[in-house]
Amino acid sequence: MNHADIETLAKNWVVDAASKPADPRVQQVVVRLLGDLCKAIEDLDISPSEFWSGVSYMSAAGAANELGLLAAGLGLERFLDIRADEAEAKAGLEGGTPRTIEGPLYVAGAPESVGFARLDDGTESAQAETLFMQGTVFDGAGQPLAGAKVEVWHANLLGNYSFFDRTQSDFNLRRTIVTDEEGRYAFRSILPKGYGCPPNGTTQQLLDKLGRHGQRPAHIHFFVSAPGHRKLTTQINIDGDEYLWDDFAFASREGLVPAVKRIDDPAQLDAKRVDAPFASIDFDFRLYRDTAGAPSPVVERARAAA
Repeated sequence: MNHADIETLAKNWVVDAASKPADPRVQQVVVRLLGDLCKAIEDLDISPSEFWSGVSYMSAAGAANELGLLAAGLGLERFLDIRADEAEAKAGLEGGTPRTIEGPLYVAGAPESVGFARLDDGTESAQAETLFMQGTVFDGAGQPLAGAKVEVWHANLLGNYSFFDRTQSDFNLRRTIVTDEEGRYAFRSILPKGYGCPPNGTTQQLLDKLGRHGQRPAHIHFFVSAPGHRKLTTQINIDGDEYLWDDFAFASREGLVPAVKRIDDPAQLDAKRVDAPFASIDFDFRLYRDTAGAPSPVVERARAAA
C-alpha cells in the first residue's frame, strides 16, 4: 500500500469516523501517529505476531510504570530538550544554565528551608562520602536572585529514590531550598552513586535487544525557579563517574559537570562540623527572564506527590 493511501485511511478512521465534536489537536496528533505507524508496518513488513508482541511489551511497560524510563532511554526526553533549546535560541536567549532531562522520579512537596538544608537522613553516613554543595542563583543580567526556589533530589548509595523505595524515610535526599538575600543556596548530603535500569524490567529488556546498557552516571537533579523567570530543569553529573559521557538517558551535557573538590583542611572540617574529609561542589545557576517569544518551560506531566 502506498503512503498516500495509508494517510487517507488514517484520516478516515480518526476524523471521518467521528460522530460527535472532537478535540482538533488530538485528532491532528492521532492521525499523524497512526498514519506513521501504519507506514512503518508496511515499509518494514511487520508481521501480526511482531505487532502484538509490541502491544504486549507496551502494556507490560505501562503496568511496570517504566514508560517514563523508556522515554529517557530511547532519547525522546532528550529530543524534547533539544527542541526547547532551539526555541530559546530563536527567542534570543543565551548564557543560561543548560537544561537536561527531568527523569521520572521527582516528588512534589519536599520540606522547604531558607539558604541551607540537609538532604540525607544519616542512615548511610558510615558508608557514604559527605557532600556539601553550594552556589548562587543569578538572573540573566548576572544579578543574584533572592527568594529563588532550588528543588533538589538524588539517589542513595544503591541508586534508589525515596518514595519509590519504601525502605527510605520520607523525603530522604529531597529538599526545597529558598535562596537567601544574596541569592545563595547550600546543602549537605551524601555523594550519590550511579544506577541502572531494573535488570529484569521492560526498559532493560528492550535495551538488551538493542545491544545497549542501561546505566546512568551519578547525578543530582534540580528544578530552579523564581518569579519573572523561566523555570530551569537540569541536573549535574558527578565528575569521574565511569558513565559520565555514556549515559543511557543521553542527559550528560557540557556545563553540567562541576569539579568535585576533596576537603581535608582541619579548619574547614571544623567549620562544617564533620570529622572526616568531605566532597565539595560549587555550582551557580543562571535563569532566563520570562520571554513572550519562547514556549513555556513548565512541563505538565504526571508526577508523584507526598
